[in-house]
Parts: sequence; C-alpha cells; structure tokens
Amino acid sequence: MMLDLVRQHYPNAVDSGTFIRRTLDVLKEKYQLEPNQILLAHSICSDDVNAIAYPEEGRQMLGPFNLGGLDGYPFVGLTGLLAFAHHVPDDGAALIFYAPHIGLSAQGELGKILRVGQQGVSACCGAAALALQKIRDEVPLPATSPSDNYQQHTLTKLLYAQRERVLAAKQPLREATEVILEASDKQIDHLIQHTSFMGKYLFVISAIIVNTDREFPSFQELRRFQRLDINTKEVLEELLF
Repeated sequence: MMLDLVRQHYPNAVDSGTFIRRTLDVLKEKYQLEPNQILLAHSICSDDVNAIAYPEEGRQMLGPFNLGGLDGYPFVGLTGLLAFAHHVPDDGAALIFYAPHIGLSAQGELGKILRVGQQGVSACCGAAALALQKIRDEVPLPATSPSDNYQQHTLTKLLYAQRERVLAAKQPLREATEVILEASDKQIDHLIQHTSFMGKYLFVISAIIVNTDREFPSFQELRRFQRLDINTKEVLEELLF
C-alpha cells in the first residue's frame, strides 16, 4: 500500500481526504462550525499536482484564499493576510493552513512522482530540489532579489541559512522541506501578529503534504493544529484529530 510507503518517512500521515474530514469534524464537534462558516486560507505550493489532488471535502469551506507560492511559503505577506482576515464571516472562523510538499514515487524515491500524462518521474517539489542543488553547488546568491525569480531566490536563501544542516542529513530534500516548514512557521506567526481578523475564531494548521504517483491520493502529516485568540493571537488550545 502507498500509505505504508509514505509512513516509512512520515509515520503519522493520512490521506488528504481523511485529513480534511477530521479537521472539519473537530471544528463542528467542538465549536459547532459548519463548512460554510469557515473561510480557508491555504499556503501550499502552486504546483498543479496540489490542485489535482485537492480533496472534495476541502471545497465545502469558503475559499480558499491563496497565501502561498513556491513550496507553500506564504509569499503574499501582510497585505494578503489582511485581505483574507477581512473576508471572514462575522459568525464564523478563519482557518489558516500552510504546508510545504514533497513527492514520493511508488518505487519509494523521495522527491519524485509520476505525473498525469508523463512516462517518467519528475521532481516534487521542483523548486525545493532546485534550491537544494544550488546550495550543493554553492551557487552565489545575487546581491538583491531578482524581480523575475523572487520566490525561487527566497527558497534558496532559506536553505543557504541552514546549509550545513540540510547537506548533512541522510535525506537532504526531506530536511530542506523541514527547513521551509520552519521558515513558514515564523512568517505565518509574524503575519498573524500584525493582522486584525473578522469573525469569532482563528485556527492555524500546518502539515507536510506528500504527493504520490498519479494513481494514488496525496497524504498529509499534521504538525500544528491550534486555536488562537482572535484579538490577542495567544494560543488558547492545542487540538488533535
């Protein structure tokens, strides 16, 4: 089974449909929130494989408002999060979800997947793999962020800051994915602290998305599920499903 293969790398992973159903169950059982009261902002990679694999259960919520770019880093910044925060239903909830992604082929090759219509595997996340190659090759970063490749430049810069850690890892691409998640943690928290939200509730979820070959679903391993005070932004509850 593909899930068994995924769990060799991400022991707590579940398929994406189950992940979203469990999330919605928690929000309904604990807070009586229906999907049409929840505005979702997701910060996931713009890779088309994420759109293809997005489960139908996730489309029950309002949105999604897109926060992310390459490998799910929240590139929209304060302006983007503020716009999302002002769209939340008055009696509802803001749900912020962010996750970098990594591929895993049916042959067990981490960082590769077989895509629809292709005969050979390709990189996933390609942007993270490119950034990893640049730090391996010690390609110098431009002095200023290039306007025509800002997002890739940012990912590469994030990995350069953790170069020794990433390259020393048994699976450097997996470690690079963790570095990008940690950087996203910090950026999301920074943006939240400087944003005022409409609605009654604020929830934050993070995960690692594992994309697989075209005949299989995607999977997710939960890393964070919290309810924050919508005014002070303090963590009120650590949630599980």
